[in-house]
Amino acid sequence: MSDKPANNRHLDLGPGREFDLVRTLLAEWGKTAQRIGDDAAVLEVPAGERLVVTTDTSVEGVHFRREWLNYFEIGYRATAASLSDLAAMGARPIGVVVALTLPEGDHHEARELAIGIREGASAVMCPIIGGDLSSGSVLSLTITALGSVVRPLSRAGAKPGDRVYVTGELGGADAAVHAWRAGREPSDRDRARFAHPVPRIDAAIGLAASGATSAIDISDGLAADLAHVAAASNVRIEIDADRIPRVPGVSVAEAAAAGEEYEIVVTAPNIDVRRFTEEFGLVLTEIGRVVAGSPGVELSQGGERINTPAGFDHFREK
Repeated sequence: MSDKPANNRHLDLGPGREFDLVRTLLAEWGKTAQRIGDDAAVLEVPAGERLVVTTDTSVEGVHFRREWLNYFEIGYRATAASLSDLAAMGARPIGVVVALTLPEGDHHEARELAIGIREGASAVMCPIIGGDLSSGSVLSLTITALGSVVRPLSRAGAKPGDRVYVTGELGGADAAVHAWRAGREPSDRDRARFAHPVPRIDAAIGLAASGATSAIDISDGLAADLAHVAAASNVRIEIDADRIPRVPGVSVAEAAAAGEEYEIVVTAPNIDVRRFTEEFGLVLTEIGRVVAGSPGVELSQGGERINTPAGFDHFREK
């Protein structure tokens, strides 16, 4: 006899305020949510593939401010951020688990959060398979994303002779944060980059198929995240800062340091940039190379070495 669940119908929930709120969330998640109500979710991984798991937390006052984003955007952005980590591994999403900490009095906003989470997951065809609810002093969302892949990408695979490529254009999300902190409204373009990041799932899978040797998503800044690749791979990475793709109005230094991008940077022996761009409708730019040497990242501009920005540090910046 099979021990698989007969279907994806949710289990009936008992009485209580917490479960009333769960029912509210499930009403908004609709078919995006699958078989909620047990103590744990049961997943099947396709034969020959490996399970990939990542957890990402978005905390009010650290990753977002409620005067910057509405509740829909907070939910969407937190979900996209976690799914972006799956993209960095070249994995296909198979489920997300959502843990919400809601301040007292915020429960009426849970519906908008739920819709944002639903849309963030639905954008990459990912079901919601479980979660947890708690009350606390600040709004916090922890999204655990699960995926599957035959050969996971890693930060540790870069090799001397590889080239360095990055998707998209950088600096828009950071420009939005600078505008808010200066008391100004960001442009619609920059605000959208911060509020609606796009997990590069399909693009990353395509990059893996094109021979990518290592990958990381740009959440803390291009230079800072490449430093993790350099350390894990025991290589040196040289970046031509003039080639970093950036949105209009953003300087080279700002683009190299800008966090919250959720684009993907990879190393590979050689990728056909034009073919990739045509296939995925996403700009891919070659920006540097991997060389032997002490681990680190070196930026140059106009042939002259420039300071490498530190990037975002969750425990230093407020």
